[in-house]
Amino acid sequence: MGISVRDAWSAVVRVVAIAVAAGALAGCASSFPPAPAAAADADYNYVIGPGDSVQIVVWRNPELSTSVPVRPDGKITAPLVEDLPAMGKDPSTLARDIEQHLSKFIRDPVVTVIVGGFIGPYSEQIRVIGEAANPQALPYKQKMTLLDVMIAVGGLTDFADGNGASILRTAEGNKQYSVRIRDLVKRGDVSANVEMRPGDVLIIPQSWF
Repeated sequence: MGISVRDAWSAVVRVVAIAVAAGALAGCASSFPPAPAAAADADYNYVIGPGDSVQIVVWRNPELSTSVPVRPDGKITAPLVEDLPAMGKDPSTLARDIEQHLSKFIRDPVVTVIVGGFIGPYSEQIRVIGEAANPQALPYKQKMTLLDVMIAVGGLTDFADGNGASILRTAEGNKQYSVRIRDLVKRGDVSANVEMRPGDVLIIPQSWF
């Protein structure tokens, strides 16, 4: 079952508040264990979030097939389907839900859902805070790495303590890991590259000298 956008945002605010406090400590001394090189879940399935586009294909019923956006409240509206929650569901689950709604009007509907946009729910986005050139939230992608994230945010600022950075891993109860971003992006040390997980918060503190 999906969660509301308000609940998702509340969870994000709590995580970021913890991350900011932890980032301040990380700027003084990084005592966190190194982030594991492998972190991606082989069983990961993409789940739908606000801002995604959803193409609904109803077999043998082209008049019911359409493409709709997922609204900010996490719901979709399509022909014969009103205000159906989509956020937090994978495409197959959403397709079964649509079939259940359409079965009231047509016999044995067969629905396929194709997702576009790939923004994902807030709880699974990768957030980068602190001394990145362009701090932002990024959609999570399977096998996404620290290097992928740094390329997306434009690297480090001149004031960043890249090797004092850390990952706050919400999927593991807000456990924190140290990462060596400066070694990775400035020295080309690929051993410093690690996989990200959905919901990770990357904290890049300011250098003290």
